[in-house]
Amino acid sequence: MTDSGRHQPPLRLTRADLDALPAYVPGRSPADLARELGLAEAIKLASNEVPYGPLPGVVEAVTEAVAGSHRYPDMGVVALRAALAERYGVDPDRIATGCGSVAMAEHLVRATCLPGDELLYSWRSFEAYPIIAATSGASSVRVPNDAGHGHDLAAMAAAVTDRTRMVVVCNPNNPTGTVVGKPELDRFLDAVGDDVLVVIDEAYREFVTDPAVPDGLTYLDRPNVVVLRTLSKAWGLAGLRIGWLVGAPEVAAAIRKVVTPFSTNTAAQAGALAALAQADEVERRCALVVAERDRVTEALRKFVPDVPSSQANFVWLPLGERAAAFGRACETRGVIVRPFAGDGVRVTIGTPAENDVFLAAAEAALS
Repeated sequence: MTDSGRHQPPLRLTRADLDALPAYVPGRSPADLARELGLAEAIKLASNEVPYGPLPGVVEAVTEAVAGSHRYPDMGVVALRAALAERYGVDPDRIATGCGSVAMAEHLVRATCLPGDELLYSWRSFEAYPIIAATSGASSVRVPNDAGHGHDLAAMAAAVTDRTRMVVVCNPNNPTGTVVGKPELDRFLDAVGDDVLVVIDEAYREFVTDPAVPDGLTYLDRPNVVVLRTLSKAWGLAGLRIGWLVGAPEVAAAIRKVVTPFSTNTAAQAGALAALAQADEVERRCALVVAERDRVTEALRKFVPDVPSSQANFVWLPLGERAAAFGRACETRGVIVRPFAGDGVRVTIGTPAENDVFLAAAEAALS
């Protein structure tokens, strides 16, 4: 390179529109915070993980699978798709798997949207949706949450245009924990045209206890409905990244075409199969989370009366402009939560002891 070349401004090598795109924010490392504060340990309640460790048999299955890690995994994910199909009563041809349900959402947008097409979703909802839309060249259409911090399905239906190719209904909604019931979801699906793909994101389905919340799998008679599920949350495989979708066979087949080859890796497939054999233990653990969710919600309402009821493994504090300050205050006491500046704070339900530490930090910050 010449001397003059060194002083030239760099060429643009990436898309300019990505400059305005917010990066996905992972939960802060508790080890880093503990070192910063001089604590033996810090508590992470920011990433919606289940705190009880891997399910029985998972570590052994993964360890055995690693012995074959010099070989490619089964790209068809045949055994896992068959196990999911048997458990949930669907045909394996309706199932596609990938690196978490967020990856499945990304593949769905790639398979449905061309540049200029619209992806419609409630806001605030899962923070990856606008990133997925932008990186796929789709236009985001955000419909504000209703006064109860949940989906305004009537407004979402009214926002559908002839450019709308995909709509996401996050149920329970991340990060607010709110839900939509069957009557309103039925009306919404009737109002949306059959040529629009409706994705029901049910990453937190296992924590739902309200019988009024419909199971997305009951809508599979509608060819334009796809359901997203994950084994990262209730099934304890967040570090292995297993997500799956179920929909019309032609939709699932299209996703299997565009999914990153071999992205459902060998260890993840083995761990998932072992986890699925522990359904009773998953149910037990979810009951522990639900009991703590109710306790934490009741305690928080003493300081923030409008904390919405949650059907997920987290609670939402609608603190508005106080959100960032609350997050910092919790960190000074060794608790990592997930603030969304200007909106609110999402707090994952941990063990009873972890929740007690958080509630003490919350009381100090809010009282």
